[in-house]
Amino acid sequence: MIKQFLNDPKLLLNAVGEGIYGFDLSGNAVFVNPAAERMTGWRADELLGKKIHQYHHHSHADGTPYPANECQIYCTMFDGKRREVKNEVFWRKDGSSFAVEYTSTPVYHNKQLVGAVAIFRDISKQQKTERALRDALKQVKRLSEQLQDENNYLIAQLNEDWQDSGLVGQSHVFQTMLEQIKLVSETNSTVLILGENGTGKELVARNLHRLSKRNEQAFIKVNCAAFTPSLLESELFGHERGAFTGANERRKGRFELADQGTLFLDEIAELPLESQSKLLRVLQEREFERVGGTQTLKVDIRIIAATNRNLWEMVQNGQFRMDLYYRLNVFPIKVPALKERKEDIPYLCQNLIAQLNKRLGKQLRGLTTKAIRQLQAYDWPGNIRELQNVLEREAILAKKTTLQLSQPLQVAQHSVINPTLTLDEAQRQHIISVLTLCNWKIAGDQGAANKLGLPESTLRSKMRKLAIKRTM
Repeated sequence: MIKQFLNDPKLLLNAVGEGIYGFDLSGNAVFVNPAAERMTGWRADELLGKKIHQYHHHSHADGTPYPANECQIYCTMFDGKRREVKNEVFWRKDGSSFAVEYTSTPVYHNKQLVGAVAIFRDISKQQKTERALRDALKQVKRLSEQLQDENNYLIAQLNEDWQDSGLVGQSHVFQTMLEQIKLVSETNSTVLILGENGTGKELVARNLHRLSKRNEQAFIKVNCAAFTPSLLESELFGHERGAFTGANERRKGRFELADQGTLFLDEIAELPLESQSKLLRVLQEREFERVGGTQTLKVDIRIIAATNRNLWEMVQNGQFRMDLYYRLNVFPIKVPALKERKEDIPYLCQNLIAQLNKRLGKQLRGLTTKAIRQLQAYDWPGNIRELQNVLEREAILAKKTTLQLSQPLQVAQHSVINPTLTLDEAQRQHIISVLTLCNWKIAGDQGAANKLGLPESTLRSKMRKLAIKRTM
């Protein structure tokens, strides 16, 4: 059998799946295999001794003429160079065409060019598959972009203005709170914001105001725990000149300043009982007198109060007036603790790091995946305020653009972080600690500026701002 193949190589050529043409130097067909017949519809006896180009290579894919002198197969017969051609078509006997790729190889006998062989294959199915794949990829890309746009839209709808304010998150409990804020912001109803320290109750209050029809008017805040009973009354209602020692001029109170706007009564549970009765009257009548005055002033304000305490328990213990409680508790909003919405920690960190970049003059990009997991494993008794302190400490220490936790949170929070500290106080405390470790050396490789990841001038500026001086 092997000898038969060797004596008649046409048996092999007829068995292959690719189309094969043999040409003499005049361009006439001298061999056509069965595969070529199947693909083109032209029988061998119709093509042998003829110029095949005029039968099925006469036009380009778009139907424009393909002159024989430009045919790459014929060019091989003239210059003896092998060619590989893609993205052309052959025309079938029935007038249809199919995509081909082919090689044209010169044939030599006794070192003389005697013709050429063209081997081609139908790549229509391949091209169809490739087109389908490209179309599928385009569709996937289009759908992906559409889903991303829809996702961004939904997030924007959920968060609206919260991103700039620091109210960020996608957890169910957080979204529920946002929906409550949106609903009640459209009214003038009194709102009582409940939540642990550091959860962002003031941010909720400010966004209630921003989304309300009063947003172009004043948002006035009063910390009810920051004043003695006598001073608190003056702060709330104002005073006339000479009303008490030191009252050298008339002064408007917070209620008067908030007219047409919103008054935020923070830490309302710390209000003394005497002040509670006066506040109740204002809330009922929307009128008051300045301390030492006789003129009754009327105001149009929206009241928002906040507390981290159980007001109803205080009512039962006689520490808070029941009638004032019901007057304030028209629409309560509970701000969830951070441990109840740990899935929001990555969003909160992104927002807080952006704020730290502006304040510390850094270009931090975010946190490592490991750091995120560590943050989410912690219960955050100090809530977002504690998270702020942790991130600021790490930002000060960071020498890379991606933050990682320098020490375990359980150790850090009990030994270093005090959730009652303000950010400036925490920063001051940490800078002093680093300066002490560096023996108050600021510059150089072993200096505090290098360990804090700050330029020397920036550290000195912060020391001046935070009143940091070496005491010994």
